[in-house]
Amino acid sequence: MKGTTMTDQHLTVLVVGATGSVGRHVVATAVAAGHHTRALARTSYKAQGLARGAEVVIGDLTDTASLHDVVAGIDAVVFTHGDNGNAEAVNYGAVKNVLDALRGRRVRIALMTTIGVTALRDGSEWKRRGERLVRASGNEYTVVRPGWFDHNDDDQLRIAPRQGDTHQTGGPADGVIARRQIARVLVESLTSPEADHRTFELVAERGPEQEDLGPVFAALPADEDGALDGALDPANLPVGQEPQRVRDDLDRVSRTGAR
Repeated sequence: MKGTTMTDQHLTVLVVGATGSVGRHVVATAVAAGHHTRALARTSYKAQGLARGAEVVIGDLTDTASLHDVVAGIDAVVFTHGDNGNAEAVNYGAVKNVLDALRGRRVRIALMTTIGVTALRDGSEWKRRGERLVRASGNEYTVVRPGWFDHNDDDQLRIAPRQGDTHQTGGPADGVIARRQIARVLVESLTSPEADHRTFELVAERGPEQEDLGPVFAALPADEDGALDGALDPANLPVGQEPQRVRDDLDRVSRTGAR
């Protein structure tokens, strides 16, 4: 099975959104890869059924104070959270709060947002702002924007990233990808130098799944140094027109990450 071999790098990985439909796959994939895996949950009840071997840690992703112990000693964090009904507090706030709890300590980040994130809609705009915080933070990162979950046909398994966020119909025509594959890409990006500073839409095409994702990551243009948006993204959300609190967060994260 793809994505279940041991890696030479065994990290302490925090999974934010661990109890969600993708997060549960990420926890299982990270454990199988040999990482010490911390699964963030609001209660132990919500963490029932997570992969054996994961360490459940209790905290509230909307509350920075509850995350200080959760992030202690981690090498990496995978974000799979999301709530478009509470977009600023969750889609954006979880990223801001984890970065604040880290207090400038460098970690490897894999952030899942969504295909169509550059569309000017409230839920996606707050996810895009979360992406910008990650890029401004000075950490190594990969931003993954999955297509529609588990709409793959049986022969539609070849991982085929795109850039520029050009497909925005809001339906499966934009692209499809299996939850299991999303988890694989997120976890493998943590230890892949080729995935660093890459932002891409994650979809699958006809054909078998690749054994090695290194060449897939390497074929993608990296984000420009100092850029707040991904490679080839449209320039349709000017930072100068953002709410003052968002600009303040970017400034704070940039200053902290520059230490």
